[in-house]
Amino acid sequence: MENSDKRIIFFGFSDVGYNCLKLLLDNACKVIAVFTHDRDPRENEWFPSVEELAKEAGIKVYKPSSVNTDKWIRKIRYMKPDLILSMFYRNFIPEEVISFPPLGSYNMHGSYLPSYRGRAPLNWSIINGENYCGTTLHVMGKKFDSGDIVSQEKVKFGDDEYVGEIQPRITKAAVRTLSKVLPLLLSGKAPRTKQDESQASYFGKRTPEDGRIDFKLSARSVYNLIRGVSKPYPGAFTDVLGHGKAVIWRASIGEKTPKGTKPGTVIFPKESGAKIKIACSDNFIEVEEMEYSR
Repeated sequence: MENSDKRIIFFGFSDVGYNCLKLLLDNACKVIAVFTHDRDPRENEWFPSVEELAKEAGIKVYKPSSVNTDKWIRKIRYMKPDLILSMFYRNFIPEEVISFPPLGSYNMHGSYLPSYRGRAPLNWSIINGENYCGTTLHVMGKKFDSGDIVSQEKVKFGDDEYVGEIQPRITKAAVRTLSKVLPLLLSGKAPRTKQDESQASYFGKRTPEDGRIDFKLSARSVYNLIRGVSKPYPGAFTDVLGHGKAVIWRASIGEKTPKGTKPGTVIFPKESGAKIKIACSDNFIEVEEMEYSR
């Protein structure tokens, strides 16, 4: 690839970070340093390690708790990057750092911007009943996920698909999104399109506790929550089944609840092979896969 001598500092994590770094290495790009971080101990280990891939390629790896310090700002300046790429890196990168490279600094966001700025865009998209998410490579700036769009791809999904089925498509879309413009990034000719602020939306970070099910909501809303935080994420949970916390991994929307049925009412099956039913505000949720958790 032309301009493969350009010095790239790569900030990355998760499956998107791993596969985008692999794309750079496969194209003989000059990655001079990789910044990443350790997994959250509350997360399942479902994606390959950016750190291990970088070390296998002989690239120096850094894992500071924050690069927003005088020490790290000086160190990154000393590295003299031509280009900075951030691919699902979760920590803050200060404005001073992103101003260093002459070819610019770019971030891969996991939504079809300007919608779903912020954290966990795929999870939120499913929870909110959307039928698409996406990937967007954009210019990094003062405000998160608001810079000019360089490249993006929409990823559509169905009303009954689960996050674990959609996530691999997001990863592949991210790689294509970067691949389409990589030569332009390296030559300083990347296209830029301003985001339409009137269409922007923002959603914050999710925690495992956000997976608690509220059966006073509609069955569709509960079902979307289950779909949106199912494996490989921590899962949607409830304590209405007894025996403590029960994580519901898969479910379906059942028939309407009889008039006067209190949300959260559980109907245990009388026949072998029948499903547990839990009343929502309108319909039952039928449990297809669950487990009790500590």
